[in-house]
Amino acid sequence: MPAPADPALLSALERIETATLGHVRLTGMMDRRVRSLDPAQSARAGVAVTLALPAMCSTLMHHAVSILRPGDMLVVDRLGDDRFACLGSAVARAARLAGAVGVVIDGPVTDAADILTEGLPVWSRGPSSLTTRRLELGGTLNRPVSCGGVPVLAGDIVLGDASGVVVLPAEEAEAEAAAGLAREGRVARTMDRLAAGERLGDITGVNARIAALSEPEDIEK
Repeated sequence: MPAPADPALLSALERIETATLGHVRLTGMMDRRVRSLDPAQSARAGVAVTLALPAMCSTLMHHAVSILRPGDMLVVDRLGDDRFACLGSAVARAARLAGAVGVVIDGPVTDAADILTEGLPVWSRGPSSLTTRRLELGGTLNRPVSCGGVPVLAGDIVLGDASGVVVLPAEEAEAEAAAGLAREGRVARTMDRLAAGERLGDITGVNARIAALSEPEDIEK
């Protein structure tokens, strides 16, 4: 299992929106079709525990949720399958009771309403009534995976909210948290200025730049 992250780091990241990182990062953003079951999902951050599952098999899923720890984010590579749901109400409850901060699955889930009631944050490609079985077909645990088009290593830091999921290499997470909090502060000041009646183009300087570009050039006669 990967080393746990500093709880203070995870707490700092949970004060940042994924879109804040999306303003400055070009890597780590999962496919937007991997989305939260809860359209109002607040930010959750955790240490990636990585899992790759063959299409029809959930044997290793049951093992993984049995060893999750508080602060872990389970990231599941479905190896291209988009039919079989490997997470339902019982697996969601097991993950929540283990202390997992969430589960990210590059594939469908089932029992969506029950998962929402359970309170476990889940990101997936939507619902399915076709479920996996315990067939012992293999898979990998805490090996490199691909989820939402992004490579994920065990120990990476994963941040998810209603806008999507971002994966940060562990060695970059602290700097990204500091930069993200600074940007959140700037956004808050912009929102206050808008509420006070200023125009967005004046605040960002865009209006002045466009006005300068629109001025006719002097023509010598």
